[in-house]
Amino acid sequence: MPTPRDPDDAFAVLPDPGQADSLDDVVERLRSLKVWAGDPSYETIKDRVNGAWTAAGRPAGDLVGKTTVVDCFRLGRRRLNTNLVLAVVSALHPDQGYVAQWRQALRVVGGETRAAAQVRVQDGLPEDLSGFTGRAAELDALAEALTRGGRDGDPVVVSAIEGMAGVGKTRLAIHAAHLLARREPFDHVLFVNLRGFHPDPGQPPADPAAVLDGFLRLLGVPGHEIPHGLTERAAVYRDRLGGTRTLVLLDNAADEDQVRPLLPDSPGCPTLVTSRRHLTDLKPATHLAVDVFTPAEALRFLDNAAPGVPVGPSPTAADRIAARCGHLPLALSLVAGHIRATPDWTLTDHADRLDERHRDRRLEGGVELALDLSYRRLPAQRRRLLRLVALHPGQDFDAHAAAALVGTDLRTARTDLDHLCDENLLQATAGRHTFHDLVRAYAAVRAGDEDRPTERRAALTRLFDHYLAGAAAAMDVLYPAEAHHRPRIPAPTTPLPTTSDPDAARDWLDTERPILVAVAAHTANHGWPEHTTRLSATLFRYFTGGHFADAVAIHGHARIAAELTGDSTAQAAALTNLGVAHMQMGRHGSAAECFAAALPLFRRNDDRVGEARAVHNLGIVEHRLGRYAPAGTHYERALELCRLTGDRTGEAGAHNGLGMVEFRLGRLTSSADHHERALALVREAGDRLGEANTLMNLGDVEVALDRLESAADHLGQTLALYRAMGDRDGEAWTSDSLGVLELRRGRPDLATDHHERALVIHRETGERDGEANALNGLGEAAQAAGRAADALAHHTAALAITTATGAGDERARAHTGLGNAHRELGDVTPAREEYGRALALYTELGMPEADVIRSRLTALDGER
Repeated sequence: MPTPRDPDDAFAVLPDPGQADSLDDVVERLRSLKVWAGDPSYETIKDRVNGAWTAAGRPAGDLVGKTTVVDCFRLGRRRLNTNLVLAVVSALHPDQGYVAQWRQALRVVGGETRAAAQVRVQDGLPEDLSGFTGRAAELDALAEALTRGGRDGDPVVVSAIEGMAGVGKTRLAIHAAHLLARREPFDHVLFVNLRGFHPDPGQPPADPAAVLDGFLRLLGVPGHEIPHGLTERAAVYRDRLGGTRTLVLLDNAADEDQVRPLLPDSPGCPTLVTSRRHLTDLKPATHLAVDVFTPAEALRFLDNAAPGVPVGPSPTAADRIAARCGHLPLALSLVAGHIRATPDWTLTDHADRLDERHRDRRLEGGVELALDLSYRRLPAQRRRLLRLVALHPGQDFDAHAAAALVGTDLRTARTDLDHLCDENLLQATAGRHTFHDLVRAYAAVRAGDEDRPTERRAALTRLFDHYLAGAAAAMDVLYPAEAHHRPRIPAPTTPLPTTSDPDAARDWLDTERPILVAVAAHTANHGWPEHTTRLSATLFRYFTGGHFADAVAIHGHARIAAELTGDSTAQAAALTNLGVAHMQMGRHGSAAECFAAALPLFRRNDDRVGEARAVHNLGIVEHRLGRYAPAGTHYERALELCRLTGDRTGEAGAHNGLGMVEFRLGRLTSSADHHERALALVREAGDRLGEANTLMNLGDVEVALDRLESAADHLGQTLALYRAMGDRDGEAWTSDSLGVLELRRGRPDLATDHHERALVIHRETGERDGEANALNGLGEAAQAAGRAADALAHHTAALAITTATGAGDERARAHTGLGNAHRELGDVTPAREEYGRALALYTELGMPEADVIRSRLTALDGER
């Protein structure tokens, strides 16, 4: 246990992880915690972690070494192993409430980085390179290693000399995988680019938890059955691969931490990993270092890539070309494209041209030289396209975005993109395009040299207009009743994708979400602040459906952009949107600060609609914290403002808020009356989301009133509406309500199913209040099914969350559940203590459950 410290000691107070806003901040606080805990050695921390994990039944292969623990305290990390950090925190201060605070902080910080680190997975291999040349020794070694790994379950790591790019690791791995698949077909093939070394710092390496989410979906696991934690996802992934013949190709890995959770552990599942680093700590594994081509391989490559070209007067022309390219496969492939495009040139002509270019400027490794030759022979419009798409702030793009950048029609953009792919200057997968990082860097330099700043700015403005208009069009289809709350976006001058039906609109938003977040970050920091604020306001409702980390990122950028420009109207809106995101993540204090800061800005601008939003959301914060009297006051004021402005959907929301307060205070008839008024308003306005929210609230009231058939009908309609809109947050809350309904019907097993589905979604989205609600529901279902020990575990987990978030009603509910479980187990003293805590909370909250707890305490005294 920690040694008590002098109050004047800087480390006397536990570090607060909730104040961290970056991974380095988290690490700094972890270092402070280590000092606070008496500064134990890393060896001691390692032993404590392994001891706890062994006691919890973790296999020996999961235990950590001292070096891995030390890495948790190292600054400059691109990611942290959440489970390990939490284990370290618990080893330093084993208080579950405090550990829960760290879990929340890691989710927030990790979520903000994930907003710019989305990942695309594939259920098949990329196309093999036609005319693959050379690498005979490497292919033999790979074939042997893959065959052996398929039997033993060990991965194969294809590494390269550190820092070497363009050496052909990926092509070699893909070719070897195709050879293996042709020899004996696989049940599944999983491929992902882990983006370990993207040149844009805004595109960090892929989160392994996100990769696993994608892999599990490709393997047929329904989204609601995918667990939240990295360790849990890895376990399901490995279980799913058991007994299958599956090939896994993990391309461009950053480090061992990123790779380990993605490795199968079953024979018959060979795994290929490529990386620029020597992943020596990845054991057991076969390691294969890949260098540039040998001179002979380079010559064979050129001969195959550009056959039949006359040599000319210099018999060593091909050798000179290979040497000028540094025998690097990427450079040779680019030069080969140039050779094919100039059929009247000899190899001597090409070698002489390379010599001329080399004399002009010495170019590293032949790559820039080859790029320069490929680039200069392109038609002017394709050179311009290559330059401008290199400015795109996202990790990939489609033809519509390319058309916007160059200001052309879609057909021309697609044709030019196809030609750039043919020249190996772009890569295409599933309708989207991306760069090799060396090509992107080269093209971006060319843009800086050849395009005037005004031209580059105009191109990016067209791109940002495109995304803003696309988002507005999709939102108008999905949420037409709230169109008056969103900024009016003019139609762009370049073509938009078709999003005329809800499925197409949602698919576009889901596909482009990481790009939209990257655009928000870029526009906020590089001189397009109005695009940032309008993007934030346009996408607000979409993000509330379950993309909370993305919401924090995009609304946070909008707030900063508005502050820098002095736009108080946009600042108030961004603060309100950001507050909602914080609230959905259980950060009630931060949410209230945002809403309170927005209120005077709305009032200064005489914006009654905005003022009503901020006031209403303050009511929600008070409501979630169990302060029902001030919540009701806020809702009443919001109702008054909405009536003054004629905002019917806002008026419905205020009625819903008042109905929920009445429900908590046990005034069920009044609660139902408010929700029925709200239902009439939202149906009149055609507000599907408002209708779903209201029907769910009405269903909850009807369960309490024992109108179970009506409740089932309303909740069934609610679930269908939320699913049709793709609103995962609403779907999760409805699943919880259905769980309560099934428990009231006496069907605890069905109740458990509903709460488990809700828990998965709440954990995925980061909805902390919802997570506590689902855990309490699971505890009550377990108690009803006679599983008191399970009930204890669920309610204990709920209590840890509510202690961190301050949600008083769910905390009282957790104490009640713990009291019930202890009573069932015959533990009278802890049961009385838990009931006492629940009674104090319910009495303070003014909730009728206090009378129930008093009767249970009386009954407990009688039993004694």
